[in-house]
Amino acid sequence: MSDGAERIFAAGLTSEEFAAAAGGGRLCILLPVGAIEPHGPHLPLDTDLIISRAAAVRAAALLRMEGVPALVAPDAPYGVTECARDFAGAVGVPASDVENYLRGVVSGWLRAGAAHVCLVNNHLEPANDAAVRAAAAGFEAGRASAATPLERRFARTLSDEFKRGACHAGEYETSIVMAAAPGAVRDALRRELPEVDISLSENLARGVERFSEMGLERAYAGAPARASSAHGEDMLDRLAEMIATTVREAIALRD
Repeated sequence: MSDGAERIFAAGLTSEEFAAAAGGGRLCILLPVGAIEPHGPHLPLDTDLIISRAAAVRAAALLRMEGVPALVAPDAPYGVTECARDFAGAVGVPASDVENYLRGVVSGWLRAGAAHVCLVNNHLEPANDAAVRAAAAGFEAGRASAATPLERRFARTLSDEFKRGACHAGEYETSIVMAAAPGAVRDALRRELPEVDISLSENLARGVERFSEMGLERAYAGAPARASSAHGEDMLDRLAEMIATTVREAIALRD
């Protein structure tokens, strides 16, 4: 990784470098949020974090090209994980703890000199997404935001599989991991997995909250065998634009 690429990550800066980045009073911090939970037999437990981090890096590059100084913060790796709790590797945290922790982290970055903090969430379990949004609320206008593809205007820009809700470790998420971290995908296994055409969103709307009760026998839904890195690149670009749009709108409230 080049020196310039490394310096998009806040934790890689020295204290003096961070002070210089924040010195103009416009620094935006993008904070990837996710969870540790099962994503089928072919993707790692930190899949949501891989997606959030990769999208945040692209968004930071977009914002920098527009003259907005942006850095990517270290991940917030734990979230509400009730849907997948019946499968090995699910590490869940109560929603109130997620909200309070993230609010504290946002406050910490603001005290450190950031002008704005955007929580970038791709763990879309409803209780988790609500906790992330709540954590960004209550700050002075323009100081904090949450970028999430559950927001309808952004969801409409994503894939058909995503919009159907059959998208847990399916074509959508698998493609993004193939683009962002190809070595993390168990590709030989992925190619043999049958499609599981079960909509998580429809089940959740009916009050069915566990993957095991929905019929996800191996903790995935959708069509991972159809995934491709090209599709993942496209989805990452759309997620990056989602984040950049969220930040642009938020900082406009402050200016």
